[in-house]
Amino acid sequence: MEVLAAEAGGLRLQLNVLDYVLLTLYFVTVLGVGFAARRAIKTSVDFFLSGRSMPAWVTGLAFVSANLGALEIIGMAANGAQYGMMTVHYYWIGAVPAMVFLGIVMMPFYYGSKVRSVPEFLRLRFNRPTHLFNAVTFAVAQVLIAGVNLYALALVLDALLGWPLWVSIVIGAAIVLIYISIGGLSSAIYNEVLQFFVILAGLIPITVIGLVKVGGIDGLWAAVRSSELGEKALHTWRDTGGTDNPLGAHWFGLVFGLGFVLSFGYWTTNFAEVQRALSAKDMSAARRTPIIGAFPKLFIPAVTVIPGLIAAVTISGLGAEEGDYIYNNAIPLLMDALLPNGVLGIAVTGLVASFMAGMAANVSGFNTVFTYDIWQTYVKKHMPDAYYLRVGRIATVGGIVAGIGTAFIAAGFNNIMNYIQALFSMFNAPLFATFIVGMFWKRMSAAAGFWSLISGTVASVALYLLYLADIVPFNSDLEESFWGAGLAFVTAVVVAVIVSMVTPPKREDDLRGLVYGLSGTTAHGTAVMEADEVWWRSPVILGSIALVLSVLLYLPFL
Repeated sequence: MEVLAAEAGGLRLQLNVLDYVLLTLYFVTVLGVGFAARRAIKTSVDFFLSGRSMPAWVTGLAFVSANLGALEIIGMAANGAQYGMMTVHYYWIGAVPAMVFLGIVMMPFYYGSKVRSVPEFLRLRFNRPTHLFNAVTFAVAQVLIAGVNLYALALVLDALLGWPLWVSIVIGAAIVLIYISIGGLSSAIYNEVLQFFVILAGLIPITVIGLVKVGGIDGLWAAVRSSELGEKALHTWRDTGGTDNPLGAHWFGLVFGLGFVLSFGYWTTNFAEVQRALSAKDMSAARRTPIIGAFPKLFIPAVTVIPGLIAAVTISGLGAEEGDYIYNNAIPLLMDALLPNGVLGIAVTGLVASFMAGMAANVSGFNTVFTYDIWQTYVKKHMPDAYYLRVGRIATVGGIVAGIGTAFIAAGFNNIMNYIQALFSMFNAPLFATFIVGMFWKRMSAAAGFWSLISGTVASVALYLLYLADIVPFNSDLEESFWGAGLAFVTAVVVAVIVSMVTPPKREDDLRGLVYGLSGTTAHGTAVMEADEVWWRSPVILGSIALVLSVLLYLPFL
């Protein structure tokens, strides 16, 4: 089998004029979309929520594209190279069920209550302290994750031009700053739809050419079996009765930690994603948004995990602690080894697009929560709408500047997916526990919302620190994140029940439209709308199809 490793002199992509033309054309198009979207911005709702006017197919593709960022492309390919087919758990159990649940169960509460953000929903359901804590932690998390996307872009630009890390980070941040500050969420959403197709156009050639080089899918499986990864890397559930598997994770940690807590915590409460559904034109479109996104999500492993496996069996020395051969460089190394000019330009453009999609989602979520949930609620109330529009643009600048700083934190991790999963276990898992109990149990008190959120976060952070100090051992960073998420969830639920038992609940009239079973008018006077859908647009039917497909896709890899 032909070895595809780059030369020892270092990874440098040899782009020609055609490659640069394609990349430049993409940048011009992205900025053009930003300027075009600016004409429609008259109010802060236009800037932060696209005036709630987007059709379902647009918001659905934007929903999945916002997650298909550099973290997804670089991180999941790195996981594919390091852990093999077990990486698909992040998609088929770690994403699709939660996306379906969001569309069927939770979007009626979000969209029907007309909240402008996820933290605002917490303020209505619980109280202002819960709202403030979630708004601040969400803002911090988005800045940290934006740094991951910036760092991933810097890896690509380093491979492309040989620029120092800090130069790549600053220049990449400036590009996103321009089109988000000009066109707001509409600019982000329309560009995310464009980016979705550009990303696929970049990844599909890597996958196809890579498979041809290794003798097709059968040749790849044979190469994996004879590599250091071995037979275990071709299975998803085998040996998960213990921890003797590539992930070093027990099935319970996978199902409860990843499949339930981390997955549902991310997809159902992460405002960077939910914001796309809130921009939909009506309730039906809002509910279908995450479910439409679930269908491409099912098949994305074909262009992320498979290239990671190809890199693992063809690039000698992949997985080194430093230099060009760390797992995070699996995709750039394949691009360098496999792609001819022209196609190489498309692939580079696809990686740059993935960075923009991810960071734009982080920044648009950050500026909305900062403006509405922090500045307007606690700093400057009752100002003209134009004032908050200006604050949103300033917050965009601040978020990106902070993201530049956090990019250097991400640079300290060999596999950025491990880092991001640790963040999710700390911020998303306890939030999901607070949400799910409060949404289905009307007895949960306002004080319980605050203390469950605090305690779950503290529990997860404490376990992570104990792991770093080698006091509590785990087989891998990912196993720690699974158990950290589970601990955060259980802690938050237990505290919610205990505190609710000793504190008074909110009045039912204040909970209408916010708690399951209490329909009618919400606390701030907006009626929860019921969607009137024909059968082929039913979220239940579409969601059921997506769930069945996620089970069927597992069967060849059990």
